[in-house]
Amino acid sequence: MRGADHNSLVTNQAINAQWVGSHCEDADRQKLFEATLEAMAGIGPQDEIEGMLAAQMVACHSAAMDCFRRAMLPNQTFEGRQQNLNFANKLSRTYALHMEALDKHRGKGQQKVTVEHVHVHQGGQAIVGAVQTGVGVSAKLENQPDAKAITNAREPEVRSPFEAEREAVPVSSDEEW
Repeated sequence: MRGADHNSLVTNQAINAQWVGSHCEDADRQKLFEATLEAMAGIGPQDEIEGMLAAQMVACHSAAMDCFRRAMLPNQTFEGRQQNLNFANKLSRTYALHMEALDKHRGKGQQKVTVEHVHVHQGGQAIVGAVQTGVGVSAKLENQPDAKAITNAREPEVRSPFEAEREAVPVSSDEEW
């Protein structure tokens, strides 16, 4: 199916998903169809997948609004009102999921990288925690509650140039003297 044919099919599906009562005048029906086309154009699908999502979003929104309308009808039973509000709630959530799917498809979804294991070899350096850079911004990792110290990194030897030999220092142990 070519692009124009697919667009026509999806647009007709969105239009046919709109509820029009039997009492609806032709002029009102035409306004509803034009509003459907404007909503689809407002979403601005860039490919076939986005076109299908746009049609579903328009239909989902329309159905949710109809459920809200039905819930507010005068002389509505409590059960009928609850049922329509529950359907409207589910349709509203579905609409939000469609929005997320569209954003993800367009590459607008948030990305998060989690580093599980870090190996620091002798002579290497590592910073564990969030690092911010910029003018006037300093990274104070030691004040962060989630910062972890590297405990197994070896410290380089520091010798005085005047020190000829090093004296042995006794090693403590658990043994008694």
